Amino acid sequence: MTDPKSGITYADAGVDIDAGNALVERIKPAAKRTARPGVMSGLGGFGALFDLKAAGYDDPVLVAATDGVGTKLRIAIDTGHVSGVGVDLVAMCVNDLVCQGAEPLFFLDYFATGKLDTDTAAQVIEGIADGCAQSGCALIGGETAEMPGMYEAGDFDLAGFAVGAMERGAALPDGVVAGDVLLGLASNGVHSNGYSLVRKLVEVSGLGWDADCPWDDGTLGAALLTPTRLYVKQALEAVRAGGVHALAHITGGGLTENLPRVLPDGLGAEIFLDSWTLPPAFEWLMDTGEMAEAEMLKTFNCGIGMILSVSADRAGHLVELLAEAGEEVFALGHVVEGTGVRYAGALR
Repeated sequence: MTDPKSGITYADAGVDIDAGNALVERIKPAAKRTARPGVMSGLGGFGALFDLKAAGYDDPVLVAATDGVGTKLRIAIDTGHVSGVGVDLVAMCVNDLVCQGAEPLFFLDYFATGKLDTDTAAQVIEGIADGCAQSGCALIGGETAEMPGMYEAGDFDLAGFAVGAMERGAALPDGVVAGDVLLGLASNGVHSNGYSLVRKLVEVSGLGWDADCPWDDGTLGAALLTPTRLYVKQALEAVRAGGVHALAHITGGGLTENLPRVLPDGLGAEIFLDSWTLPPAFEWLMDTGEMAEAEMLKTFNCGIGMILSVSADRAGHLVELLAEAGEEVFALGHVVEGTGVRYAGALR
């Protein structure tokens, strides 16, 4: 009897289906921790089900957002510290959703690599689950793509997809008027934008990722990998308290580009740069690159991760509410007649 030919397998081509299955089993407990009302199915199906009525909505409007982490991934890959970028991925999506007035409901991720390293992928996805848990959002599915020849050894890429909902008629921005007070919520670092410039500035400095951080304890790489802050629960609490007319997530484009996105035609913003102190991380970046103030303000968040436009008569109450929720809040300025953002004072 002739032995049957074994032939070439998918694994011979560089794709390990067993590793992918092992990853799904490993991350199931992390995904389960994010369960919330409305979730109807777990990981592993061809699609994920979500019941809007069970989530408490009567006449919902869905809101969707997608984003990535950008070249911050390069630092994570080069240092081996990858768990935080999962939080970044969630934050970049759900912080956008809340600006529309929506509550994030569920999240899906896309993880692509040349050769699947189960431990690395699990760390990333467990970080995604942490971000989802912090924002009340269920991790209900995703895709792990192993694509030999598409990525260098050890490299991977991420994308995230979030869906939220609001009751019809509750969308933001709404009601922004001249005289609204602009409240800024502190960031905790660079978040997930401007990292191509960050990496260039680190190169200019001559420091490596394992060098002592010039402005904090630990290494420079670890400091620059601080995960993006999640503003979802605090922002939604403020919206529900009344008086919030708009929210702007300060991402790529900085304060200069993002705040005007939520202001009606004919209205702009006046921001007093001395109403907060530029955090040390940004001081170091600014000094290292001898960067102009205008360039900083249109590239980085400069210490302000989210801005709320609120009724002047509600501003004091909302500052107290947000502070009680753990936010560092700054009264940045006002909505004014005109266009764009004008600045007063100096960024330091």
